[in-house]
Amino acid sequence: MSDRFIYTTPLDPLARPLIDELSQEYESRYGEFYQQDGGPREMDKYAPELFSPAQGGNFVLLLRDGQAIGGGAFKRHDDPDTAELKRVWTHSAQRRQGLAARVLQELEDQALRQGYARLYLTTGFRQPEAVGLYLRHGYTALFDTSLPHETYRHLPFEKWLRVAALARAA
Repeated sequence: MSDRFIYTTPLDPLARPLIDELSQEYESRYGEFYQQDGGPREMDKYAPELFSPAQGGNFVLLLRDGQAIGGGAFKRHDDPDTAELKRVWTHSAQRRQGLAARVLQELEDQALRQGYARLYLTTGFRQPEAVGLYLRHGYTALFDTSLPHETYRHLPFEKWLRVAALARAA
C-alpha cells in the first residue's frame, strides 16, 4: 500500500469516482436546499479551468495503489494574496485515517509555493466533520460559532499561511 499526491485537473478520469461520490454526499445532505434560488448544483458552480495553475489554482488527488482516496483544490480568490479551498474530500471507504488532514496540509503547502499568504473557504452548515477539521488545523471561523450552524448557509473560515508556516518551523 503506497500513497502519493498528484497534481492534475478535475477532468482527470482518476478524479471521477471521488467527485461522483462527493456529489452524492452533497445531494444526501442538502437535497435541493442550495438550488432553491434556481442556481446551479454545487458541483457545477466552478469551471475546471479555475483550478489550474495558469489561473492561480490547483487540484490534487491522494492516490493509494493508483486509486483516488482523497483530494481537494484551490482557486484564486478576490484578492491576489488569497486562495479559496474547494472540495476537500476523502473517499467514504477510507475515512478515519487522517487523510483529509494530509490533503489539507498538501493544499496549504502548494498554496504557499504558489505565493499565497492566506486561505479562505466555506463549508456547508450540515458538515460538522469539516468544521472540526478546519478548527483543529488552525483555521479561524469567520462566523459566530456559538450560534447554531443552521443560522448560516455557508460557514466561512480563513488561515494565514505564512504565520502557520513560521510556527511549524519554530
